[in-house]
Amino acid sequence: MGETKIGNYRWAVCALLFFATTINYIDRQVIGLLKPTLEKEFSWSETDYGNIVMVFAACYALGYILFGNFIDKIGTKLGYSISIIIWSIAAMAHALVKSTFGFGLVRGVLGLGEAGNFPAAVKAVAEWFPKKERALATGIFNSGTSIGAVAAPILVPWILGAYGWQEAFLITGAIGFIWLIFWWIYYEIPSRHKKLSSREYEYIHSDHEPAASPNAVAISWSRLLSLRQTWVFIVGKVLTDPIWWFFLFWLPSYFATTFKLDLTKPSLHLAVVYTATTFGSIGGGYISSFLIKRGWPVLKARKATLLGVAIAVLPIILARYASNIWVAVGIISIAAAAHQAWSANIFTVVSDIVPKRAVSSVVGIGGMAGSIGSTLFPLLVGSLLDYYKAAGNIGAGYNILFIICGLAYFTAWLIIHFLTSRMKPIEL
Repeated sequence: MGETKIGNYRWAVCALLFFATTINYIDRQVIGLLKPTLEKEFSWSETDYGNIVMVFAACYALGYILFGNFIDKIGTKLGYSISIIIWSIAAMAHALVKSTFGFGLVRGVLGLGEAGNFPAAVKAVAEWFPKKERALATGIFNSGTSIGAVAAPILVPWILGAYGWQEAFLITGAIGFIWLIFWWIYYEIPSRHKKLSSREYEYIHSDHEPAASPNAVAISWSRLLSLRQTWVFIVGKVLTDPIWWFFLFWLPSYFATTFKLDLTKPSLHLAVVYTATTFGSIGGGYISSFLIKRGWPVLKARKATLLGVAIAVLPIILARYASNIWVAVGIISIAAAAHQAWSANIFTVVSDIVPKRAVSSVVGIGGMAGSIGSTLFPLLVGSLLDYYKAAGNIGAGYNILFIICGLAYFTAWLIIHFLTSRMKPIEL
């Protein structure tokens, strides 16, 4: 049966998820790009800014667990809408605050709201795609994190120069409400959707899973935490999410200290790294989807792809020997792209092994664990780099961190492999 006969409405849903994720990452990065301006405006110290970042990270972790269960209870459409309304209002509210405390407060609300993005998006993919297409769909929407990381440094400085820092928060925050209009018009679960053809509906449910029900009862956290299936996702997030945050927040300073990169100018080197992550996200999703279409068992295809990704990250250990900045960019680009391929597949594993009515809750639990790890890992990074900086050899600190990055994914894969050795999807 050809794709044109089946229908393609599910990919329009995927596009909505992609744009929401892009907006999510633009909104969270605005404050970092405006940091030099805000430091002068409010006389911030590095400690002040660090506290604001920590508030966001802590509330993001809390928001994951709250929204995960909440979205399973009220449904994807309303849950995603509430999430983006909260974070968009909070993003715009940055323009109104007059103190450091005020920035911490709105930053916390932003973290709570933004945490609903991934539980809702992964649940939507589970509702709208058969297993053989879920990783590709997840890879596409997850690439919004990379597009957002590239778009924000272009958009925000332009708004700042043309209008001012308040307008930068107002304009970027308002984008979420534009998305909300399209979401409310075009999204509904397949069983309720009036524009969905019967053939596409049958194709979406070709795995013979129960269709998503608007009246499904959420499964308790205690029940989910007792299952190995939930711990597969927790392990996959808690060991690798901190590495992604390290790539986002410390790579610029690594290039600056190691290769004397001038961060006051647009950086092609960083653009290459973050652009590579887009290809990693989509490519990683495509590979496991391709293997399933070739007849591989679903879990075997996911684990084989995750193993390949873990192996692709290993060469980052050799970054310490790179004497040319473009060699380092090449090695780190592969590792960063591999992380996004990992992310696309580890999110999809959730929808493979837990019921649709529990997908958002499990994503919330694992996402919270990953966020806590991402909050604590910078303490190690900072103390390690401060120690070696005082010793006059900060490069040695980065070398240790690259070894941790290289081994994290392979360690996670080994644990996941043993957890899933005889695993079957949950039947509840």
